[in-house]
Amino acid sequence: MRIPDFHQALADLGARPCHIGRINRAWLKGQPLDAGTRHQKGEHYFPLAVRNGLPPLVAQLDALARIESQHPAADGSLRLLVALNDGQMVESVLLPRDGLCVSSQVGCAVGCTFCMTGKSGLLRQLGSAEIVAQVALARRLRPVKKVVFMGMGEPAHNLDNVLDAIQLLGTDGNIGHKNLVFSTVGDARVFERLPQQQVKPALALSLHSTDAALRAQLLPRAPRFDPVELVALGEDYARRTGYPIQYQWTLLAGINDTQQEMDAAVQLLRGKYGVLNIIPYNSVDGDHYQRPSAARIEQFKRYLHDNGVLTKVRDSAGQDIDGGCGQLRARAAGVIDHSRLLRRQRSGPEQQAG
Repeated sequence: MRIPDFHQALADLGARPCHIGRINRAWLKGQPLDAGTRHQKGEHYFPLAVRNGLPPLVAQLDALARIESQHPAADGSLRLLVALNDGQMVESVLLPRDGLCVSSQVGCAVGCTFCMTGKSGLLRQLGSAEIVAQVALARRLRPVKKVVFMGMGEPAHNLDNVLDAIQLLGTDGNIGHKNLVFSTVGDARVFERLPQQQVKPALALSLHSTDAALRAQLLPRAPRFDPVELVALGEDYARRTGYPIQYQWTLLAGINDTQQEMDAAVQLLRGKYGVLNIIPYNSVDGDHYQRPSAARIEQFKRYLHDNGVLTKVRDSAGQDIDGGCGQLRARAAGVIDHSRLLRRQRSGPEQQAG
């Protein structure tokens, strides 16, 4: 279901824009759709036809997404495996400090070689209402003041639905525009359409390397942007919106953590209106990539920071439960071994960080 379909169904019942707005706000708060609509004298805010027509619509919304399982982690995050109406599953992550990471697709077509989601390929798009339903579900559990489109899928490949969701979240969802973060590997349509939107989200760009050939190997089906060009486009959007760009860099031992990469990253990003988020690789079974040592991660961060590039380390939430990059969905689908999760949960905290 798409958000316009939901709104049209309400309009067909006789709901006026003021009624639709109130229903939107109740839904996005995780409340019943008719919450707070009875006046003191027992009169209802909604017309009778709308009241009578709400229960079937509630059933449709409830069927869009439900929580299949919850996975709390030591870092305070809570990973949610979300079942959709057709039996497919996606992941959402409640983050510390009132954030939520949502998915925009079942699977992903980009095929990032370090990402479990990419190994399944693209199965289908999420409708805008399915995207927003993840926020409604999460708000039944915790406050959500920031939504990042960094879960399963490439948002640029589902652009209309993602932009519809962002528009609703930035208005009736009461989320500040800079607290809506659109993450992408880079797509010309993103840089064309985001500046045209009423709700302009902050932007996160998956960089991962300064070397165009290496980046093409890591992101085999991403648009062929030279990193210099991609950063220039990001810088332009950042200056126009006033929101610094977040550059994402999944750190892979011996691949993109070299001194050569550090020097090139300084040359590329120094003085730019943005921050480089280092994301140490979250290892999975049967993968040839390795997570760098803690000392190497700190060295990479410190070198860039000392040379004028604002750099932060952002571990994937839920590493102690093997929850990153589509692993919950893959485990539920039988793609990766559940026994590894049990071994890690039995291990001490010092072992769980690896």
